[in-house]
Amino acid sequence: MIKRILLILMLLTPMIAAAQKQKPKNDSTYDDRPLHFGFSLGLNTMDFNTTVSDVAFATDSLLPEVAALNPGVNIQVVINYRPANFFDIRFLPGVSLGQRRLNYYKNGVLVDSNQKLESSFLEFPLLLKFKGMRLNNTRPYLIGGLNFRYDLAGKKEYDDQTDIHLRLRRADLYYEAGAGIDFYLPEFKLSVEVKMSNGLRDVLVHEPQTGYSQYSNAIGSLRSQMWILAFHFE
Repeated sequence: MIKRILLILMLLTPMIAAAQKQKPKNDSTYDDRPLHFGFSLGLNTMDFNTTVSDVAFATDSLLPEVAALNPGVNIQVVINYRPANFFDIRFLPGVSLGQRRLNYYKNGVLVDSNQKLESSFLEFPLLLKFKGMRLNNTRPYLIGGLNFRYDLAGKKEYDDQTDIHLRLRRADLYYEAGAGIDFYLPEFKLSVEVKMSNGLRDVLVHEPQTGYSQYSNAIGSLRSQMWILAFHFE
């Protein structure tokens, strides 16, 4: 779904430019300042890149699989520094809320769909924005960089009162890449951006819960992945 949105954004750029040939250029003094601020609202889908352990294959144990993805939300502050005309440095501290669910199968039969892992991230992305030529009141760009996230929902110990038998590490570093379009409006700039974010660390805590070791033992590694559709107001 996100890939389709990105393709649509790329296809719309020349169409928008052509439609704006007769329109006046909106003032962009706020965008030309060395430093400016804003805020961002977005939607995300959180996922896992899952590797099945050798133990699970060898013993015909439970096999994990990520269930259907659920939408989450992103809220961020935008701090933009412009060292050059076509190049910005952006810092967007904020929060990301979402969840992921792992289903477990044995011999092709679903045996557990209760492993819902919720995340409440504090995030600190530092990104580079490479801007194209402004086309009247629009401007395409590419974005990329690193994002440190800390999961406030990560648990130090298992909760025996729930059916969740997995734990996640709280800290992770992500690399991010995406694209977007700046829309210059009379009073502010709206940016529509699609971005992929991949975690570099195995976030699964490989310390099985007593009596439920088959859940964590079935997983070789668990790396986070996130797709984000963001709306920046600057």
